[in-house]
Amino acid sequence: MRFPLTYDATTTREDFVRLLRLATGGAEFSEIDGGFGGQGWSIRLTRMPPLEIGLVRLERHRVEIEFDGLTAEEQDRFMQRFTLYYHRGGG
Repeated sequence: MRFPLTYDATTTREDFVRLLRLATGGAEFSEIDGGFGGQGWSIRLTRMPPLEIGLVRLERHRVEIEFDGLTAEEQDRFMQRFTLYYHRGGG
């Protein structure tokens, strides 16, 4: 299965970081220049203009995921877990 490696996320940076360790299976990672990197993967968050619906303003970020040295199967396993933790609204 192929997952998108770049997408827009309606989330705060704080919420994204809070869930990152769980979403990566407890992997160790470091934060460098606004991005995050672990063994075989890196994620860059770029702030986007907020989503505005009436008086509601929701923070958004562009999420870009890159893999280095992981097999296609390992990448799919990573993305299945990752998307499970960031999936909102139950479907």
